[in-house]
Amino acid sequence: MNQPQTINQSAEEFLKGLWKENPVFVAVLGMCPTLAVTNTAINSLAMGLATTFVLVFSSLLVSSFRKLIPKQVRITAFIIIIATFVTVVDFVLAATVPQIHKELGAFIALIVVNCLILGRQEAFSSKHPVGLALADALGMSIGFTFALLCIGSIREILGSGALFNIPLFGDGFEPWVIMILPPGGFFTLGFLLLFFNWLQQRRAKGVGHRA
Repeated sequence: MNQPQTINQSAEEFLKGLWKENPVFVAVLGMCPTLAVTNTAINSLAMGLATTFVLVFSSLLVSSFRKLIPKQVRITAFIIIIATFVTVVDFVLAATVPQIHKELGAFIALIVVNCLILGRQEAFSSKHPVGLALADALGMSIGFTFALLCIGSIREILGSGALFNIPLFGDGFEPWVIMILPPGGFFTLGFLLLFFNWLQQRRAKGVGHRA
């Protein structure tokens, strides 16, 4: 495969995670952290960056050693690699931003069993070279972070009248308290899924009419 083709394929693998195969809005993966930690934008961003770190470096290792990992123990090997980077993230967050680490709680450790991360190792990184694996991991993780940030921002703005703890409205604003409670996560995710599905259907109809 020549260099231009490699660059084009890497770009395609990167871009698909941002929109076409967005982990949350299209594939509906990682629902546990998506619903649990998105009550504020800062928590959403922290979880998204933690997931990005784990996914990117796990994909790097899995792709690098894909020919050395026996098929019989590949899932076990993937989980060990993922758990190693989750432990690193857990310790770093606890040392640098203890308040955010406390609010995220057990959901940091649960990154180990996030079906997005394990699924990308099994479906992509273990079958492709490092360049493509990194492009896929970056695209998927940025798409995941974007989705979390969208949900967290909406919930914080409506539920607290603030964004990243910065007040946006005056004293007359009445917060929608339900938005920072668990039902708010379901409502926000549901409306965003509806919106993205509507956009996809409109885009598909537009392509059909042009054809």
